[in-house]
Amino acid sequence: MAAIKIRSLFSAFTCVATLISTAMVASAEEPYWNQFRGPHADGTSKATGLPVKWSEKENIVWKTPIHGRAWSSPVVWKDQVWVTTATKDGKELGVVCVDMNSGKILHDKKIFDVEKPQYIDPSNSHASSTPVIEEGRIYVHYGAYGTACLDTKTGDVLWSRRDYPCNHWRGAGSSPIIYKNLLILQFDGYDYQYVVALDKKTGKEVWKKDRDIDYKTKNGDFKKAFATPRVIEHEGRVQLISPAAKATVSYNPLTGDEYWKFYYPQHSAANRPLYDGEKIYIGTGFGKAHLYAVSPSGKGDVTESHVKWIEQKGIPSKPSQLLIDGMLFMVDDKGIASCLDAKTGKLIWKERMARSAFSASPIYADGKIYMADKTGLTRVIKPSKKYEELAANKLDDGCISSLAVAGKSIILRTPTHLYRIENKKP
Repeated sequence: MAAIKIRSLFSAFTCVATLISTAMVASAEEPYWNQFRGPHADGTSKATGLPVKWSEKENIVWKTPIHGRAWSSPVVWKDQVWVTTATKDGKELGVVCVDMNSGKILHDKKIFDVEKPQYIDPSNSHASSTPVIEEGRIYVHYGAYGTACLDTKTGDVLWSRRDYPCNHWRGAGSSPIIYKNLLILQFDGYDYQYVVALDKKTGKEVWKKDRDIDYKTKNGDFKKAFATPRVIEHEGRVQLISPAAKATVSYNPLTGDEYWKFYYPQHSAANRPLYDGEKIYIGTGFGKAHLYAVSPSGKGDVTESHVKWIEQKGIPSKPSQLLIDGMLFMVDDKGIASCLDAKTGKLIWKERMARSAFSASPIYADGKIYMADKTGLTRVIKPSKKYEELAANKLDDGCISSLAVAGKSIILRTPTHLYRIENKKP
C-alpha cells in the first residue's frame, strides 16, 4: 500500500513538473504579440527558433489575402492573428481575424462607416493604428473615427466611442495601449491635442488631459504627432511617457497629472519610447529627427536639466529604434542603418542597406534583428558592434507594417497579404 502511495505521489509530481515545464517553454517562446512593438513595448521578443531565410517559395506556412488599404501591424493572441483595415477612401473601417494555424479568416467585420473621411497623406492609411489585444478582448482604434472593443471569440462589438474630435490632417497613427484597467489613447491633431484614458471594460472616460505644450506656432500642421506612448516605472514612480509634437510629456497614467516634460524643435513624433532603467530614448519625428536620451526622474520643465545626450544624424522619423545590450539599433527612412552607444550616443557603425524607403520598425528576437523595407525585402542582421548581414529575404510586395513574432513564427503584413513565416520541419 505504501509503495502504491509513493508511486501515486511520484506520478502526480511528474505530471505537475511536466505542466510547469510546458508552461515555462510556452513562456520562453512568447506565443503572443499583443500590441504595437510587442509584449515588451520595445520591438523585442524572447522567442527562439525563428527563420533566418524565406521567400515566396520557402518557409511560408500560409499566405492570406487581406482586403483594403491599411498599415496597422498584426497582433497575435493564442490561435488568432488580428489586423485592422479600411477601404482606400476611408469610408469603411474594419477588422480581420485569421486563424494562426491554417491562415483561414475567422472574422471579417466592418466596425465603422465614415461619411466624410479626413484628408490623409498619400503615405498613410485610414487604419494605421495597431490594435491591442488581451484575453477575450481586442481594442481597435481609428483616431477620431472611433475606438471599439470586440469579443475575440464572437467578433461582436462590446462597446465603442466616436465622440473624441481631432483633425489628424495627414491621418492618425498613434496606437492604443492598456495599463491596468485603462485603455489609453493619444490625439495629437491639427486642431486638438490631448490624451484620454477609458475604462477598458465599459469604454467610459476615466480622465482626459489637454496638452500643456508651448508649440510656439499657430500652424496646426506642426502640432500633430503619431507616436504611441509607453508606461514605465522609474525609481518607484509609474509614468506614462507620451511623445507629442515639440515635446514629450510624462503623466501619471492613473490620473493624467503631469510630472515633467522636455522640449525639442521637431514635430510629428512617431517613434515609441525606449527605456533601459536609467534613461528613456525619444525620437522626435519630422523636421530633421533627433534622438534624445533623458532621465525620467525630474519635475516640471526638464529640458535644460535632464537631457543626457542628443544625436542628430541618421535618426529615423517613422521607424522606432531597438535597444539591445547597451546599443541602439535603427534604420532611417531612406535605408541607412546605424548603431549607437546607448550610454553616450556615440556612433558605433553606419551602413547603407538599400536605396529604398523604410516605414516599419525593426524587431529583435532569437538573437537577430529584422528590418523590413517598402520593397518587400527584409534584412536579418546580427546585433553587434559591426554590421553583419545574415540574410536578405524578398517577398512579392512591400512592407509598411511592422513585423510581429509569436512562438516560432514571424507574422508579416504587406499591403495585400498576411504571412506566417516559420522554419518548415524536414
